[in-house]
Amino acid sequence: MKSLLRVLAYLKPYKAQVALTLGFAILTTLLDLVPPWLTKVIVDRLVDGNGGPLLYGVTLLLLLVFLARNFFNHKRIVVNNRVEQKVVFDMRSEVYRALQRLSLSYFENRSTGEIMSRVNDDVNYVERIFIDGVEQVVTAVLTLIGITLLLFALHWKLALVALLPIPLLAWGAWKYTVRAHSLYHLVRESAAKMNGVLQDSISGIRETQSFNRQLHEIKRFEKRSGDYCDGTLKVMGLWAVYSPSMMFLGSLGTVFILLYGIGLVEAGEITVGSLVAFLGYLALFYTPINQLHSVNHMLQHALASGERLFEIIDAMPEVVESPQAILPSTNARGRITFESVTFSYRGKKPAVQDISFVIEPGEEIALVGHTGSGKSTLVKLLMRFYDPGQGVIRLDDHPVDRLKLSYLREQIGLVSQDPFLFNGTVAENILYGNIEANRESVVRAAKAAHAAEFIDKMPNGYDTLIGERGVKLSGGEKHRIAIARTFLKDPPILILDEATSTVDTETESRIQEALNTLMSGRTTLVIAHRLSTLKDADRILVLKEGRLVESGVHAELIAGDTAYNELFRNQVHL
Repeated sequence: MKSLLRVLAYLKPYKAQVALTLGFAILTTLLDLVPPWLTKVIVDRLVDGNGGPLLYGVTLLLLLVFLARNFFNHKRIVVNNRVEQKVVFDMRSEVYRALQRLSLSYFENRSTGEIMSRVNDDVNYVERIFIDGVEQVVTAVLTLIGITLLLFALHWKLALVALLPIPLLAWGAWKYTVRAHSLYHLVRESAAKMNGVLQDSISGIRETQSFNRQLHEIKRFEKRSGDYCDGTLKVMGLWAVYSPSMMFLGSLGTVFILLYGIGLVEAGEITVGSLVAFLGYLALFYTPINQLHSVNHMLQHALASGERLFEIIDAMPEVVESPQAILPSTNARGRITFESVTFSYRGKKPAVQDISFVIEPGEEIALVGHTGSGKSTLVKLLMRFYDPGQGVIRLDDHPVDRLKLSYLREQIGLVSQDPFLFNGTVAENILYGNIEANRESVVRAAKAAHAAEFIDKMPNGYDTLIGERGVKLSGGEKHRIAIARTFLKDPPILILDEATSTVDTETESRIQEALNTLMSGRTTLVIAHRLSTLKDADRILVLKEGRLVESGVHAELIAGDTAYNELFRNQVHL
């Protein structure tokens, strides 16, 4: 019930349109109650032999009622659809805003396909509440009230007989609701896992084909698809028992009415027209009951999806901006301080432990060490993707957790080993560094990154579409666009995370030229396994198993019996 109330709260900004929708629904419902009564008049007059012109007038009135009912129904559908789309937009937007607010850890522990399933599929299922749920429930309830009053007005004893199946219908609905709710949770989870495999396999299609693992991926997808189908079949099997059973119980009302009503007609207590009208109203009476059963079926699916959406909306980011966070009026000078910093991922062994060092503005600092030594973790902590368990990280004189997150991350430019490019044009990807920049600035940034030379040769230049993740570009081209993007951002601090490790020697030379230009005058952290590229670094910090074990320049560290010397010699022997 709590989830349903939260979903319905999205209607609040559109109270006027909702009231208009309900008004049209009420008019439609009231007009639905007129035809059986007019039918009673016609039948009674025919039975009594009192036909004549009046019957044609009543028939014409019946036609006008049908026209009015369908006109108001049309208006109801139009208004309802507009409200529904506005509400769905609001809900999907809130879910997406919540995702943008969450910390990196949330995404590292969930598949992209599973998250996409919630934003797309689950919102669509919740949408059914607004398309069918609210309107059908209101219409059904109004119809039931109106018909009940008319049934008792026609003959109260016959009305009581008609209501005999109601307790059984209510009991069946309750049993179905309890069982279906849990099953729909399993169905939505199965759908999310299937979407996760689908997204994963499509993103990795080149690896799949290069390793000739198409059959493996087909089996993996079919396993998840089969689980989803099995879960859906369980729900449908439950519905296959529930729906016909409820319709059978409802039809008993008609049988009871005929058995009792025939005797009443023979005894002269009611007219044939009254019995016909009673049966007509009874058909209308059980139609909304069956609608309520269908809405209940849809509602359980929608509520299961709604609860999954609210899990995202209610999720709290691990990294939270302080209410007292400050926004400095100028860019950072670039002084970085780590003071006794320790951090663990989800309670595991510390990824970094008791790390302390200072980087002065404009220095080029290299972070080296074996895989898993903590290099990338230090970068994540500096950018506040995570907060340390102990210790303090400062930018200039400010602890980073006292700065506005937007300010902190605007001060840092990151060029990674595998830069992510969006499915858009070259210009759009470069503009990601500064979305307010003009075309001239984009071109200057591309030239500085040595990217203009290949961009100008593209079919549409800067307006060329590069495909998902930049699939139409080579590795070196992707790196240079990423560097151009960072040039456009123009941050005082630069982080190069294995920025040239995946390209050939000639391309590396071009990228290194661009990086040298980019690094000029900026505080720079370089993460690199290729130690020969670090000879010009102002200082090299050597990490081992999460601890800072050595610090110095290349010439000093290579001369002694150091961990850095061991790393360097291992690479030389390779």
